[in-house]
Amino acid sequence: MMITRALEAIIQARLHKGKVIVLIGSRQVGKTTLIKSLLANDNYLFLDGDDSTVVDLLANANTEVLRSIVGNYKYVFIDEVQRIPNIGLKLKIIVDQIPDVQLLVSGSSALDINNLTQEPLTGRKFEYQMFPVSWNEFEYNVGMIKSQQQLEVRMLYGMYPDVINNLGDEYEILKNLVGSYLYKDVLSLTGIRKAEVLEKILQALAMQVGSEVSYNEIAQLVGVDKNTVNNYIDLLEKCFVVFRLNSFSKNLRNEIKANRKIYFYDNGVRNMILGNFNALEFRHDKGALWENFMISERMKLLAYSNSLAKPYFWRTTSQQEIDYIEVAADQVSAFEFKWASTKKAKLPKPFLETYVPHFMVVNSDNFRDFLK
Repeated sequence: MMITRALEAIIQARLHKGKVIVLIGSRQVGKTTLIKSLLANDNYLFLDGDDSTVVDLLANANTEVLRSIVGNYKYVFIDEVQRIPNIGLKLKIIVDQIPDVQLLVSGSSALDINNLTQEPLTGRKFEYQMFPVSWNEFEYNVGMIKSQQQLEVRMLYGMYPDVINNLGDEYEILKNLVGSYLYKDVLSLTGIRKAEVLEKILQALAMQVGSEVSYNEIAQLVGVDKNTVNNYIDLLEKCFVVFRLNSFSKNLRNEIKANRKIYFYDNGVRNMILGNFNALEFRHDKGALWENFMISERMKLLAYSNSLAKPYFWRTTSQQEIDYIEVAADQVSAFEFKWASTKKAKLPKPFLETYVPHFMVVNSDNFRDFLK
């Protein structure tokens, strides 16, 4: 099934504006498929950054060589652009010197892409992050009833396109994805040398989804120092494996200010790291799975809608807490995640009186409203 992606219309509207289209996101989320679909009816030049011949050709190309490479093409698509040295300068030359060409580039590491393109492409790019398939994209393509029927499957196996398109083979696909991307690509992209440390940190993060993360505790568990843990987690964020939520603190004296929670962009990746695909009815981490699923889906919604809302969680020194906070302008919204619709929740009185928030308990019956 060819899944229509939210970014397709967004990027289509940005073509031929005199800027490079930069598409970032982890491997296998569908970046290459999306761009090739956009250009399907056009004659375009495809350059693969994983091809050593392409890398050698572009790495040392001057303006005239670049003109020769581009030729009469009106579209140029460079995939895995972070593999090519000094690519930012090459892209700048093409944008400035060959203005009739629409450049589109994709990459799997925000760290490398930003290092290579940040300064040369200042004012010359539109940048978008692509995620695994969002719930709204999934529902749009398969329909409300079928998507609802697959809710528990998606919570367990996640939303990567290849996983969605191969019911029954999810385990093998995720095993290959995690093995090749997390434990090979991330290591090579980031220069990390200790795969066993990376694996232990990922396992620790997977077990702490929904809880505040202590870098000191992880450091002691893994046997490295706190700074190493911080560096590894920062790199995992830049490779689109995990993301963090900071604590919300504004008015109350006992609000915790410096803590963070860390979530995975995809439930399937998280479960593969733990090696646990047991059905929900047999899992003790059902609440954590639901929370990770809903918050990662909300991140996709905020990104694709170009929202300015800021995400947080909230907790006090007296252990009062709220799963998820969103602040847009002066409006504060608070959310609690409960898989079962029979479970109730209410806001702590100090938070309610101080911030006067919108409040919603997000469960398996009403979650579609949360993702609109």
